[in-house]
Amino acid sequence: MISYSRQTPEQQPDGPPPSTEDHIAPAPRVSVQAFCETVETAAAVQSAGEDRRLGKAHLKIQMGGMAAAIEAYRSAPTPNVIILETEGRNDILLGLDQLATVCDAGTRVIVIGRINDVTLYRELVRRGVSDYVIAPVTAIDVVRAVCNLFSAPEAKAVGRIIAVVGAKGGVGSSTVAHNVAWAIARDLALDSVVADLDLAFGTAGLDYNQDPPQGIADAVFSPDRVDTAFIDRLLSKCTDHLSLLAAPATLDRVYDFGADAFDAIFDTLRTTMPCIVLDVPHQWSGWTKRALIAADDILIVAAPDLANLRNTKNIYDLLKASRPNDRAPLYCLNQVGIPKRPEIPASEFAKAMESQPIATIPFEPQMFGSAANNGQMIAEISANHRTTEMFLQIAQRLTGRGETKKPKGSFLSPLIEKLRAKK
Repeated sequence: MISYSRQTPEQQPDGPPPSTEDHIAPAPRVSVQAFCETVETAAAVQSAGEDRRLGKAHLKIQMGGMAAAIEAYRSAPTPNVIILETEGRNDILLGLDQLATVCDAGTRVIVIGRINDVTLYRELVRRGVSDYVIAPVTAIDVVRAVCNLFSAPEAKAVGRIIAVVGAKGGVGSSTVAHNVAWAIARDLALDSVVADLDLAFGTAGLDYNQDPPQGIADAVFSPDRVDTAFIDRLLSKCTDHLSLLAAPATLDRVYDFGADAFDAIFDTLRTTMPCIVLDVPHQWSGWTKRALIAADDILIVAAPDLANLRNTKNIYDLLKASRPNDRAPLYCLNQVGIPKRPEIPASEFAKAMESQPIATIPFEPQMFGSAANNGQMIAEISANHRTTEMFLQIAQRLTGRGETKKPKGSFLSPLIEKLRAKK
């Protein structure tokens, strides 16, 4: 029988139009075969196959619709997911009855049709269809339909990956990443982990005043051992809501990795942590490019000079082109206002980038230097400083969440509490 993934009528087919900013968890390694009737739908499915969230799926597209699918599976096993495009109402139900006779157990079916009718939707559900999508479809519609098959409605704790990378070495991207992660954990009360990917020279352990005996190197060099329990043992607890997957920051071995070296680590972290902040080193390799493209949100940290502008533009354009169905990367300017240093004004930087920076962080050597040397965050050094507020705003923008801290009470609060206690 065709398996059935429960959907509510509110979701199909009269639900709100899909938003490209919805969080969609990546699909696992599955086989997907699509049988299309129109070139427009085939093009949308082809584009969906290039989306990062279907990067592990093996996608094959054929024309011919329902009839071609029935004929194909008379002599061949069915894949994990079948996508069927069909034109008419009777064709759908009759075709599904025939398909069920040749379909392997466990195969999930997504139907793309043009009839927007709840009665038809209920008939499809009764026959075991996993999802019904109204045509015309876009690439993100196909991505969402396939990925949602493997993400249960109650499993909303699937982690969101935020990648922070510097446009140039020495621009303070690690400092920004660590302080933003601190704000996400402390001010937004979101369980988070910082993964320091600079294995040779990472500073996350120093910034959080941690010296764990194990860290991310133990995982990346032992891929066969990576699972939830193993990763949990490697995490160093910084606060109630913040953990660290530290880099060894030693030079006793060479850290040359394949493009997919960190995939198992990221996949495991997604299953246990709502928010994962990647501190990506300033280098260009297969695995750094893969980590950035696969992230849910990206923050580029740049200083206000020409080399940073060029690099920021290059990174921004490449990632935007590689992730057409995601939010565009964000960027911030750091170390702004160094005395006697010629700088590109933020307005000119924004004009060249064709987008505004989400923050312009001023050059504060005394405060940042003290925090770094003491193993503290800026919020611990100066809780009310404007830079602390900037890190919180960046955290809110990247996570899409508002501040959850309790508002400060007035000077009458103690008196009110005493009066309540007496009652």
